[in-house]
Amino acid sequence: MGTDPLAVTWWGHASTTVEIAGRRVAIDPLLTNHLFHLRRYAVAPHDSAVDADVVLVSHLHHDHCHLPSLARVAPDVPVLLPRGGERLLRGRHDVRPVQPGDELDVAGVHVTVLPAHHDGRRLPWSRYRGPALGFRVTSGDRSFWYPGDTGTEVDLRAVGPVDLALVPVGGWGHSLGDEHLDPDQAADLVGDVGAHWAVPVHWGTFFPRGLAVVARRTHQHMFVTPGERFAAAMVGRGAEAVVLEPGERFVP
Repeated sequence: MGTDPLAVTWWGHASTTVEIAGRRVAIDPLLTNHLFHLRRYAVAPHDSAVDADVVLVSHLHHDHCHLPSLARVAPDVPVLLPRGGERLLRGRHDVRPVQPGDELDVAGVHVTVLPAHHDGRRLPWSRYRGPALGFRVTSGDRSFWYPGDTGTEVDLRAVGPVDLALVPVGGWGHSLGDEHLDPDQAADLVGDVGAHWAVPVHWGTFFPRGLAVVARRTHQHMFVTPGERFAAAMVGRGAEAVVLEPGERFVP
């Protein structure tokens, strides 16, 4: 376990800021209260959510590549996103299209780009498409891993043990399908990779308006309980599960 500074703030959904060895890495910033038919049922992100040395975008779906949120980040901050989506951000100064297998040093961190098992199109009919990605990031003697939205059909051999895992565990619809992880599957992946701490993300933030009333069991299963179920599934797997509230900062 490293000694350089490390902290993580979860802003809700998959949006997080990792402070690693003095650098701020923003992941999939989604800083709005409304997205199409979805409403944020959590505290709004603090203004500091836009402060970053580098931004990582895992795939082009609107809830991960949210253009209004990215526009709030200073225009000279580098943004890494799937190759094929760079024209979405043509107004920014430093956009770096990447694909699985790439490794690069940017803003004081080393980024290894990993594959994810997920639909990489922005929309089913969109001309914007690219590979869905995960990331392993190191700086100083610290490291973290974010697999992005993914199913279980992903090769983890390139990841290796990390200090911190940020792993999606839920969703906002009636089911997850085979391109998302449920809490047990997420725990399995963290156990295979190896981590000191594991923070569940992609849950407990956005949900369709009114669905909590007409589909209470779905709301409970998909929105309310994924974090605690992930923590229960992590018992005995070697990593400490840290379930955060949106806006909460954790310093190991």
